[in-house]
Amino acid sequence: MSATVDVVAGAGTAAVDRRATPQERWRRPLLLLLCLEVALLFGPTVAWLWDRWTMSVWQNAHGMFIPPLAAWLAWQALKGRPDLPADGSRWGFALLVPALAVHAIDAGIHTQLLSAAALFLALPGLALLLLGGARVRLIAFPLVLLFFAIPIPLGFTEPLQLVLRQIAASTTAAVLPMLGVPVFREGTLLDTTAGTVSISDACSGFSTLYAAVTVAALVAYLAPSWRRRLLVLAAAAPVAIAANLLRVIALTLMVAWGEGWLLETFVHPLSGMLTFALALPVLFWLGEPGKTEVAG
Repeated sequence: MSATVDVVAGAGTAAVDRRATPQERWRRPLLLLLCLEVALLFGPTVAWLWDRWTMSVWQNAHGMFIPPLAAWLAWQALKGRPDLPADGSRWGFALLVPALAVHAIDAGIHTQLLSAAALFLALPGLALLLLGGARVRLIAFPLVLLFFAIPIPLGFTEPLQLVLRQIAASTTAAVLPMLGVPVFREGTLLDTTAGTVSISDACSGFSTLYAAVTVAALVAYLAPSWRRRLLVLAAAAPVAIAANLLRVIALTLMVAWGEGWLLETFVHPLSGMLTFALALPVLFWLGEPGKTEVAG
């Protein structure tokens, strides 16, 4: 009888030991309140990002798919791991406080771009506070992937777009005579017997390049070996540029054959989406393991 009493008493003591302290009981509601405040604070930034993502297929349209994709990858990484401790880490404040400071700076200069960067810096901080270090390590890649949703400033894109436009113009001017179509190039203008094609920033292929690099990062994350990962990352830019070159050549041929009016229809933006659709399966194919390759 006395042994039974001891066991019961021991169990009661253990139950008392596991009981949450007042600080622990208040911790989660306070963190959830903090998350709500951050969501309200960055609400205008999210609206700005959505406006940028939906502005045009030539801009940052891929950005709208990244948050749900990152959320799904995080869920996949965490499901089935109830064994990991979910105790929050105070290191989250090391990311959250600078993020809020950057957001405050942006509130004064109204770029919205700094605020967008601050938003995606705040999310890992909140994740550390809510989930703890062990779980955040599992979802590190989805958190990093979110940064690919940020529109790149024009100051960085314009020089690259000019280079891409020149590559497209010079390559098209070299290929079309091989197909029996005379063309004269002047900068990024292509003169044919039936009309002139101006290769603008929208036709530079930068949007496809940015989206292809994002997809390459995802494919490299899922690839079975380091060789495949490096191959996909190295191939992202060449594949995107090659896909856009095929698009520019095809559109210029339409003009040379007297079908330039098609560029004023849905065919023009559709060709941009088809460019990405062409690059996408190539990147996924490069990321697949070979039959004789040993996953590393």
